[in-house]
Amino acid sequence: MPQHKLHVAVICSSNQNRSMEAHNLLSKKGINVRSFGTGLHVKLPGPSPDKPNVYEFKTSYEAMYQDLLQRDKELYTQNGILHMLDRNRRIKTRPERFQDCRDRFDLILSCEERVYDQIVEELHGRDQETYEPVHVINVDIEDNHEDATIGAFLIYELCQCIQLTEDMDNEMDELLQEFEDKSGKSFLHTVCFY
Repeated sequence: MPQHKLHVAVICSSNQNRSMEAHNLLSKKGINVRSFGTGLHVKLPGPSPDKPNVYEFKTSYEAMYQDLLQRDKELYTQNGILHMLDRNRRIKTRPERFQDCRDRFDLILSCEERVYDQIVEELHGRDQETYEPVHVINVDIEDNHEDATIGAFLIYELCQCIQLTEDMDNEMDELLQEFEDKSGKSFLHTVCFY
């Protein structure tokens, strides 16, 4: 077993669906987890694909919930957005941007390749102080409610296996290869340093 509990970050673009579904499951399973987004703004589906609802990251989940409830309760109930925001507001107050966080993690999991690239770019752009490693892994998850749930379980299973490794740094490539074979998904992986 590792000497300390794994400290995990799960990141998608808006810190709404995929990262929050994984955050919810991992925290219920006792994993030390935080979630983030990397976008400039929080975007939620709107009345049409070209009219998303856009919020600042400082906007609380509660305020988003109330705003969409006022705009069109039927639409946002039907498409699951109000349910998602209700879950989110029970987990934490508001979405957070990864670029604004200076906490250290053992493992950072992104939910799409574009977000993975933003995380790696952000970490490479910071001054290295302690040279502690952080494993950044991309698990591609479609941004819909069903795939977010399936992806959360895959992320949980991956975290469980990583926590059981004797030497995460040396066993990671082999572990990810096993997961690729088992899941049929490919994972991007890099090591960055704090």
